[in-house]
Formats: sequence, C-alpha cells, structure tokens
Amino acid sequence: MRKQREKEVELFEDRVVSINRVTKVVKGGRRFRFAALVVIGDKNGTIGFGMGKAQEVPDAIKKAVEAAKKNTIKISIVNNTIAHTVTGNYGAGKVFLKPASEGTGVIAGGAVRTICELAGINNILSKSLGSKSPINMVRATFAGLESVKTIEEVAALRGVSVESLV
Repeated sequence: MRKQREKEVELFEDRVVSINRVTKVVKGGRRFRFAALVVIGDKNGTIGFGMGKAQEVPDAIKKAVEAAKKNTIKISIVNNTIAHTVTGNYGAGKVFLKPASEGTGVIAGGAVRTICELAGINNILSKSLGSKSPINMVRATFAGLESVKTIEEVAALRGVSVESLV
C-alpha cells in the first residue's frame, strides 16, 4: 500500500499557478493567510487543479496539491494536440483552444500554458477572453479540455462506425 502511494506521488508533477495573500480584518488588526492555486499533471492526459489556504505558503501549496489529486480529469490527446477547436467557459472567463500542427509548440499564456504542458499537449493555440483571474482561467480551460471528444468517442456515443462519420 505504501509503495503504491509513493508511485502515485511521483506520477504527478505539480506547478503553482498563483499565490494570493488574503486578509481578514478583525478587532485586533489584520490576519494574513495565503491562498495557493496548484495544477498537477502526468504529461499523459491526466490533469487536476486545487486551491489551498493556510497561514504559511508551503502549507497552502501542500493543501492545494491534495485537493488537486482529488479533482483530476482525463483528457484525450490526438497527435500531441486536441481533437478540435473548443471554447471553455467559466464565469466571465473564456478560453479559446485550437489544435495546432506539429512543431507549433504551446502558444498560450499563464495558467493555460501550465495546464497544457502538464497535460502533455505539445502543440496548441489559445486565447484567453474575458476575465483574466487565474482561477477563472484554470476552470475555463478545464471546462474546455473536458468537452473535447475524439472521433472514436463521438462514434461510440452515436452508436455508429467511425467510417460513417467521416
């Protein structure tokens, strides 16, 4: 059991997307805490994100990584890119994701770049529209990547063969 947990820990690579100092005003003054947003991935189509809040930064990051492990999704990657163009929405944040040809690289900024790299997507074009808040960008990107379906998945949903779709 212990070896399995150790393998699970090594499986995911984590990156801190943002750290925010949060203040609570109380009678005696201000109380400071730190909120961390972390994205994890195995560079093979499994990604997750989590938020953690604590009085110290390392504790907040540790909590965020634990939350991210509970919140993972599996995405389909075709030829090191996504299968089709998609727009992910969350709140006022929108992320436009477009598949790219081999050799293009990850053309994305901030949180979207981190997610794509950790997911194992090597060629993608993206544009963030609306809200620039890191958490909204992460949630919108996850919503977009979750809605991507390969031609095989669409054929299975419709109950027809792949040849009849093409």
